[in-house]
Amino acid sequence: MTAQTYDTVILGGRYFDGTGAASSIQNIGIKDGAIARVTTETLSLEGNPRVIDAGGKWVTPGFLDTHTHYDAEVLVTPSLSESVRHGVTTVLVGSCSLSMICSDAEDASDIFTRVETVPREKVLPILQAKKTWSKPSEWVEFINQQPLGPNMISFIGHSDMRVAAMGIMDATDRKVKPSKEQMETMESQLEDALASGFLGLSTMRLHWDKIDGDRAWSRSLPSTYARVSELWRLNKIVRRYNRIHQGAPNAANPLRILEYLIDTIGIFRRPLKTTLISLFDLRGNRTLRPLSQLASRFVNSIGGAFRWQVLPTPFTVYADGIDVVFFEEFGAGELALDLKTQVERNDLFKDESYRRNFRKFYGEKLSPRVWQRDFGDAIILKCPDQSLEGKNFDEIARERSVHVVDLFLDLVMQFGRDLRWYTTVANDDKKVLRNMVKDDNILVTFSDAGAHIRNMAFYNLPLRFLKLVKEAEEAGQPVMSMEKAVWRMTGEQADWLGIDAGKIREGDRADLVVINPDCFDQNLEQVSWAEMENFDLQRLVNRNPGLVEHVFINGKIAVDNEQVVDALGHEQGYGRFLPARS
Repeated sequence: MTAQTYDTVILGGRYFDGTGAASSIQNIGIKDGAIARVTTETLSLEGNPRVIDAGGKWVTPGFLDTHTHYDAEVLVTPSLSESVRHGVTTVLVGSCSLSMICSDAEDASDIFTRVETVPREKVLPILQAKKTWSKPSEWVEFINQQPLGPNMISFIGHSDMRVAAMGIMDATDRKVKPSKEQMETMESQLEDALASGFLGLSTMRLHWDKIDGDRAWSRSLPSTYARVSELWRLNKIVRRYNRIHQGAPNAANPLRILEYLIDTIGIFRRPLKTTLISLFDLRGNRTLRPLSQLASRFVNSIGGAFRWQVLPTPFTVYADGIDVVFFEEFGAGELALDLKTQVERNDLFKDESYRRNFRKFYGEKLSPRVWQRDFGDAIILKCPDQSLEGKNFDEIARERSVHVVDLFLDLVMQFGRDLRWYTTVANDDKKVLRNMVKDDNILVTFSDAGAHIRNMAFYNLPLRFLKLVKEAEEAGQPVMSMEKAVWRMTGEQADWLGIDAGKIREGDRADLVVINPDCFDQNLEQVSWAEMENFDLQRLVNRNPGLVEHVFINGKIAVDNEQVVDALGHEQGYGRFLPARS
């Protein structure tokens, strides 16, 4: 009898299959892109397979990152190595109503670049050079021809569809309602997307995400102008396909979450799978998190299919001057961000009535907010005046005997974007964070990978989550088993989204990661700078030496001994578009 031959053999690792079942020491054989054998027995080395000694290591399914904004980056750098190097083998695009599919190049760029803080002058030429599609099915055809690093899944964005159907000016005019023909165009686009394997529809109700370019500058995203009746009409199609609605409620009016909660309930109809951005333990509003968790438990108990998205790590945001999105949540900050040039902003900052306004908004601690509005929590990281580095704004204001708002505006006038600072907005209490990730009504996600390139970096989100669970276990305060933690980052998300991913049993596709658990003992929250390939930009990234040793995608090695292997070296790369199950 001829011995089974393999392309790769992984020996003696602690094997997690992605279902939450008990882990065990196993040998794994990979053949033709699939898991051919999982056994405690000795595997044949005939045929000279690649052999990886995984003794003392973990072997897990590849992680899913189910909230990214790689929509532009994948067009010119399909390897997406900043995620792959951390064990991510499947990424989801088209989030927050922002896909780059139905609208033309300029519209797609303008609804994306300011919101996700990737410069328009970089994104627009890429779209103008690459975009040949105007239908979801055509985009899938294009993606399947790219040398992808990770596998790709996608939502269709409501803002994208709305602009394509109505034009950017009408789509962002509250007085204009889509005509019968325009509504039918959006429905046709959505039908094509779902028939092509898209996961569902993404929408946006948060008004401080703004448009770029000269035509509709500083208007909110098109999806925010839609009436609830428009969204419910589209969601009828999503429900019929048993797909997903991803949304973002208006943070300025938390009661608006009710429109999502009502639509997800399926007592007399099929539940509408709904996931919302995002459950945070906000430093500025500690009551919102428990109320949100209570709402999700209640709606799921009466027939809903609802999941909050949870970032399993402190939500630390970096800013250049006043350029950070949470200033959009109050009038004085919004007014400044509506101005494009430093000269215009400086003229505004000199105005005493503006400063009074800013101080008033800053002092309103009880109004709905994301940012805690406390400059005492904001640390200067870099400044031309190096004597200020390492101090918070409140500390400097007290030294100079000025109001902290005046101090901040003076420094922004003096140094502009060269004043770099950071603050932790949410998830700073580890005990509360551990409670949040235990909730059955959440998805552990929300990295925003590929976006906010100077503001934050959560490319290693799955690893941060595993470390959180591992540390709790070692402290004698377990949050969940490590098997369940791996499942939360793999099989749970794949099953809820309805895609073929997240597991490594015999016969499954060979998307897997080899991890050295000894190397969790490092600061995974640390950020550093690296080139954003083919954009001529530097961005914040994560680097975790020794932690992820090997990554396989569809049986091909994408990370070998910690080194990312360029997907261009393989015909059609490693990954592929993964359609939602019918």
